[in-house]
Amino acid sequence: MLLMDCHTHTGISPDGTGTVSQLCARAAMIGLPVLAVTEHVEMNRFFSQPHYGVQPRNEWEVFNHAAVFEQAQQAIINEKNAASANGVTLLAGIEMGQPGADFGLSESVGTDKRLDFIIASLHELSDLPDFFCLDYTSIPVPALMEQYFDELYAICRWGKFDVLGHLTYPLRYIEGETGIPVDLTPYLEQIRSCFRILIENGCGIELNTSGLRQKYGKPFPTLELLRLYRELGGEIITLGSDAHCADDLGKGVETGALLLKAAGFPSACYFQQRNPVFVSLDN
Repeated sequence: MLLMDCHTHTGISPDGTGTVSQLCARAAMIGLPVLAVTEHVEMNRFFSQPHYGVQPRNEWEVFNHAAVFEQAQQAIINEKNAASANGVTLLAGIEMGQPGADFGLSESVGTDKRLDFIIASLHELSDLPDFFCLDYTSIPVPALMEQYFDELYAICRWGKFDVLGHLTYPLRYIEGETGIPVDLTPYLEQIRSCFRILIENGCGIELNTSGLRQKYGKPFPTLELLRLYRELGGEIITLGSDAHCADDLGKGVETGALLLKAAGFPSACYFQQRNPVFVSLDN
């Protein structure tokens, strides 16, 4: 049974396609009751390019995410009534990328009353392009992973969001695309520290199922890390496909729900007006 999909994108995101209306129509078709649209809002490129005085390093580095944010929120507002009439609860979210680039700005954006839900994500390190752009055959992967979890911990400590997005995101490209195996054992204490401070701050994590349909073949995070989060007292967890088109909506979410049960979670949740709504996994 599809309970929710709390991580989705449309063509409003630079790497997505389609419209909010198409996502809603697809949700109604597949019987998905809860849909959060979470367009990319990159906080290190929130303003226009002249504000930063740098050139984009690749075609994906789009500036002026302030305009992306406004377009996204208006598109969601425009579809809410129609979605509800078709049995879909449409939620206004964002995937806030690199909030550590400016925590003050990120906190200000997060106070927008239109928002139901904020995913905090780290797609790129402070001195590098997005992980999907890197050549891992020429980069020391252990140092990269250590830096990733250090910067992730700073975001978790800040804590002005609802869930942390796709923990272990770099493995999508290091293992999945490049085929370099990564042993997470050396980083387990960093991961534990992230989980502990998230729980202390009243935040959660997401189970992102996108890796199940990609070369990586595993979710973000895996069952072992889900169990660790639960053992440490984690309760808040959302399910999201990270769909970037309507056809991928809900993919892997049913498998994700089974993984959550195996990890000891009685429920998953979605957010309305920044408050968690828990849904039993036995539904």
